[in-house]
Amino acid sequence: MDIGTIVVLILAAAMVVIAYFRGGEVAAAGWRGTFRALQDFLPLFIGIFVLIGFSEVLIPREIIARWLGPGAGLRGIMIASGVGMLIPGGPFVSFPLIAMLHRAGAGVGAVVAFLTAWSLWSLTRLPLEFAILGPRLMAARLISTLFMPPLAGWIAYRLFDR
Repeated sequence: MDIGTIVVLILAAAMVVIAYFRGGEVAAAGWRGTFRALQDFLPLFIGIFVLIGFSEVLIPREIIARWLGPGAGLRGIMIASGVGMLIPGGPFVSFPLIAMLHRAGAGVGAVVAFLTAWSLWSLTRLPLEFAILGPRLMAARLISTLFMPPLAGWIAYRLFDR
C-alpha cells in the first residue's frame, strides 16, 4: 500500500467513526450511500481494471518506452499530449491509465504532458463547454492553454527524466 491509499483508508475510517458517534441513523445513511456508490461505480472500475490489466500485457513495454519513455524526448511529449486529449472520462479512467503507462516505461515528461492534455484539452468535454460557455469563451480557453501540455511535459522532462 502506498501513502495515498493509507490516507484514504484513514479518512474513510474516521468518517465511519464520526458517523457512529452522531447516531445509528447517520451511520446507516452513510452505509446506504456507500453501497449506492458501489452500484454506480463498480462496473466502471471493473472495466478500467480489465482495460489496464490487458493493456499491460497487450502493449509491449518496449513500445511504450520507445514512444513515451525518457529517451523519446520532445517526440514522446507531443505524442502523449495528443493521446491525452483523446482519453474520455474522469479521473477514475485517466489516472489508472496514466499510472499503468508510467509503470510500463513512459517518462515523467510524457506522463505530465498526457495528464495536462487530458485536463485541459479533453475532446469529450468540448461539446459541453461549447454549449454552456459559448464559442468565444471556449476558443479563448483553448488558445490560452494551447502550449501548456507540451510545456508542462518539457519542464517535467528537464527536471525528472534526465
